[in-house]
Amino acid sequence: SMDYKKILELGEKYRDNVAKFLADIVSLKSLSGEEGDVVKRIKEEMEKLEFDEVFVDPFGNIIGKIGSGPITIAYDGHIDVVDADVSAWDTPPFKAVVKDGKIFGRGSCDQKGGVASLVYGGKILKDLGLDKEFTFYFVGSVMEEDSDGLPWLYILKEDKIKPEIVVLTEPTNLKIARGHRGRMEIGVRTHGLSAHGSAPERGINAIYKMAPIIADIEKLNDSLKYDEFLGKGSVAVTNVYSKTPSLCAIPYECEIHLDRRLTWGENKESSLSEIRKITKNDEIEVFVHKYEKPTHTGFVYPMEKYYPTWMISPKHPAVRGGMKGFKELFKEEPIVDKWVFSTNGVAIKGLMDVDCIGFGPGNEIYAHAPNEFIPIDDLVKAMEFYAAFPMNYKKYKEEI
Repeated sequence: SMDYKKILELGEKYRDNVAKFLADIVSLKSLSGEEGDVVKRIKEEMEKLEFDEVFVDPFGNIIGKIGSGPITIAYDGHIDVVDADVSAWDTPPFKAVVKDGKIFGRGSCDQKGGVASLVYGGKILKDLGLDKEFTFYFVGSVMEEDSDGLPWLYILKEDKIKPEIVVLTEPTNLKIARGHRGRMEIGVRTHGLSAHGSAPERGINAIYKMAPIIADIEKLNDSLKYDEFLGKGSVAVTNVYSKTPSLCAIPYECEIHLDRRLTWGENKESSLSEIRKITKNDEIEVFVHKYEKPTHTGFVYPMEKYYPTWMISPKHPAVRGGMKGFKELFKEEPIVDKWVFSTNGVAIKGLMDVDCIGFGPGNEIYAHAPNEFIPIDDLVKAMEFYAAFPMNYKKYKEEI
């Protein structure tokens, strides 16, 4: 039977360690593609905690392994952060400040807090002796802020790690998350003919060609699908670019960038066909952007910027197991919900159909915001949740 009392004791035992570890990694600035220092620091901690194996894969993800049992579970947290406008912060964003039971700093909430908790969750799992029944992978993934899912596309396809469930540790405010909307980045490009600005009738203005398309895309947003659980799909023009030989000339090319959020039942094909219906013209290009920046190890692994919607059933053994553990540990009813933003789940479940569940310390409203922080209590609760999860997941899985 599960020893919840032992888990809570170990959680308290490691309270200061997890806080100190988080302060260390928050103080190492790690923008996407520049995670090398933080990878080293996490590797050091995993080695100190005597994980069975610790390695950096060619893509640059830091991965710790514990156990050799038949059920493989992975815990994921991304270790890259977005940049910070120093003038909007009360504390230095890239130097952790600990006060009033909170840790302030860029990435504290999104999502180095989850990373610190999953590493210490691993330590508790080892202390509990669960390494005989399970194989655990603890992943600090890179480049997620730039291209969500990409690090896990690499892990699942190239590292040959095959978990049956992945626990995502992005902030949920200690709720259980079972899905979120997908997204894609679409480009639309019109072509014209340049002419001198003094005689516009001699040219074909690519911006004018784009203008009715923009108006129709604004209208399209209102008619997109709605899902009870995930909410509404959305589309927005987020940038306009043009090419012209001079500001006294007619622009010969115009391009817009679309942020498309996908609810249940929307996908790449359906979204592109909605835009093509608006453009009605083969000469107007409609395309999905590609991502191909090198990681901190210099590795390039191109990906189309299509990040599918995903969810799992509220009756899934991971959801039921997560709820059971939460209730036993914290003596209250868990809330099962979704994320508003996007996570690595878009590749894990969305592209590769490996089941995911989410539970993370911190409130997602502080993600990417100035004065970002995380409560230390959340870190402790998260690592306790991660420790209670495997046995409960296994119990509900066996009932099926």
